[in-house]
Amino acid sequence: GGAFSANVVKVLGWANDPAILQSNIATVLLAEGLHDLNDLVTGNPHSAKLHIPLPNEEEMLDYLGALVATQLPELPSKCEVAMEVLGRRLTGLSRIGARTVLRLAVKNGATITAEWLARMKREMIERECQGLLEFIESPYTLEHVSGLEAVKQWLRDDARLLRKGVLHALPMGYLITGRIGTGKTFLVQCWAGELGIPCVVFKNFRDRWVGATESNLEKIFAILRALGQVVVFVDEADQAAGKREGGEGDSGLSGRVYSMLAKEMSETLNRGRILWVFATSRPDLLEVDLKRQGRLDVHIPLFPPETPEQMRALLLAVARKLKFPLSASDLPDIPEGTVLGGNEIEGMLVRALRVYELAGEGRPPLRDILGQVFREVRPSAHTRKLEFMDLQAVKECTDSSFLPARFRDLAPEELEHRIDELRRFI
Repeated sequence: GGAFSANVVKVLGWANDPAILQSNIATVLLAEGLHDLNDLVTGNPHSAKLHIPLPNEEEMLDYLGALVATQLPELPSKCEVAMEVLGRRLTGLSRIGARTVLRLAVKNGATITAEWLARMKREMIERECQGLLEFIESPYTLEHVSGLEAVKQWLRDDARLLRKGVLHALPMGYLITGRIGTGKTFLVQCWAGELGIPCVVFKNFRDRWVGATESNLEKIFAILRALGQVVVFVDEADQAAGKREGGEGDSGLSGRVYSMLAKEMSETLNRGRILWVFATSRPDLLEVDLKRQGRLDVHIPLFPPETPEQMRALLLAVARKLKFPLSASDLPDIPEGTVLGGNEIEGMLVRALRVYELAGEGRPPLRDILGQVFREVRPSAHTRKLEFMDLQAVKECTDSSFLPARFRDLAPEELEHRIDELRRFI
């Protein structure tokens, strides 16, 4: 209503006015995305829609040449990297963003190194995205992951294909499933530490204003395409991805989010360039179309350790992550049948570390402290919900080598029957 509606009516009147149509007059509207404009304007048959993408590597290199010739003649002397490399590293930024970064370096007398450039590019993209994307800087590699040998081998093989440029042999995306606390997010962080390409996390792109959510997604997709090669991590994907039918009371927003995501994820030109990684403990809540082959090709299930040996290996791995001075001789005896997830083990180690640090010089041996914590800990009481999540992960798995032995020969009918039994407790 009000002035906004009056402006829409005025613009539509110009588009349909015969006198204007017969004259050499053009009305140009500028917007960051089509969703920032009224549907009556974008859908008008007399309007043409022109998309101006972010500059690719070649266009960025041409722009750098123009900057050197006109505004920043001293730029080459400030660079430790070749101009061709500089053009490649600046992809993902707008021209204004690239100019701002380079002008800042020149004016402050900074040397443009690969590390400085990566940091500034990350900050500029996060600023332009207004918190919609966050870059993952991981100090970990897959060496920090305990067990999961088949999973780690698959991810390392794909990383090798990526480095070799064999893009047609790569999946479009990955779905990582498993009960809460099995290390889904940590696995992605560790893989990010080995890939050698940018990894970004989808932040909260939803907005209360009409059209703002769709505009945010358009902005994210434009930057992802411009980055060249990037891994996109969507955590809690069952909440973020939307639903085909939309939700009650959201004016169809959930359905539009789902449609935009599904369209972008199925673009085969992006194979090997935009790798999608979805993580969820409830894959049953994801739309089937979204997790099908051609969008999320590889479904990786994660489970808690099942044997005392696996438990000890995970304890040592989590201790390394926490920088806890723990060795194999410090580990207490672990009763057979103990089932603890990575989150529970981390909580136990933090608790043991607290006792260890508070005890001071007269502290008891670590083995005794850990033994006491193991005896006192109460495992999760939500056993049915956790089993339900485990079985959903088994159901979604696309490669039997990812599964523990006890699940590999589980008949689909038996699996479905048990899932149906547990569903009434969820």
